[in-house]
Amino acid sequence: MMARVTVRERLEQVEQRIQTAVRRSGRARNEITLVAVTKKFPPPVICEAYSCGLRVFGENYVQEFAEKRPAVDALADAQFHLIGHLQSNKARLASELFQVIETVDSEKLARRLHECGKPLEVMIEVKLSPEQTKAGAAPEELPALITAIRGCPNLTLTGLMTMPPWNPDPETTRPYFRRLAELGRTHGLPKLSMGMSHDLEAAIEEGATHIRVGTALFGPRPKGAQ
Repeated sequence: MMARVTVRERLEQVEQRIQTAVRRSGRARNEITLVAVTKKFPPPVICEAYSCGLRVFGENYVQEFAEKRPAVDALADAQFHLIGHLQSNKARLASELFQVIETVDSEKLARRLHECGKPLEVMIEVKLSPEQTKAGAAPEELPALITAIRGCPNLTLTGLMTMPPWNPDPETTRPYFRRLAELGRTHGLPKLSMGMSHDLEAAIEEGATHIRVGTALFGPRPKGAQ
């Protein structure tokens, strides 16, 4: 029976990839935040990752993380990001669970989050592909949405995120990363959440400040997980 690959071993491999990408792009390692995507993994996996030095975690589903949160409350200085689509009727629960909401995509959602009364860091999810399954604001909607969010004192807008159409070839997704970086510069938003396990190098080379990595850190999601 093959020995289990530990999170620490996987993290070392991911770290080598990040280091290679930052050297190649002339960037500094401290410009990149590794967001460990723990969707569908139980709390012990989050705790193991924390023990390896990871501090920023990404979850896709509000209700799933609500069930896990009590088991990870003791992880001092851990930061939790919502990286999945957020329905406005779950804004209050999300504001209680997460420090950062990366997927604000409408003025209505921004208002709902603001009305919860808790200071939150937010990013705008931008839809750069015509895929019906992808959420996000269209690039032409950004000026009005940015103005609306900046009119919400409880929200601090720091950047943009995107989810390109999945493709195993990083060169196919690179143009989406480049486009998000252009939009970030245009609107003065320095943080860019883009890139996953298979294309994190291309994302870093195009300016990512946050890469969302799950499979490369934790292996395949547990059987039965969607």
